[in-house]
Amino acid sequence: MKEFKIPKNEDEQSVLKTIRIKYSVLKKIEDLSKRSNISVNKIINECIDFALENLDESNLDK
Repeated sequence: MKEFKIPKNEDEQSVLKTIRIKYSVLKKIEDLSKRSNISVNKIINECIDFALENLDESNLDK
């Protein structure tokens, strides 16, 4: 599997969207944010990008 890395630059315009996230996942992301000095928002966006780039679409309903 491809290695997940969090770049420190922010190039793309963003939009405000409210989501619900599991408390346990948020705690892990907040810990990672503190240790890496990268915002929670940036980490979540990078996680989503990584997941979408590595998504196996062969099992999706059409």
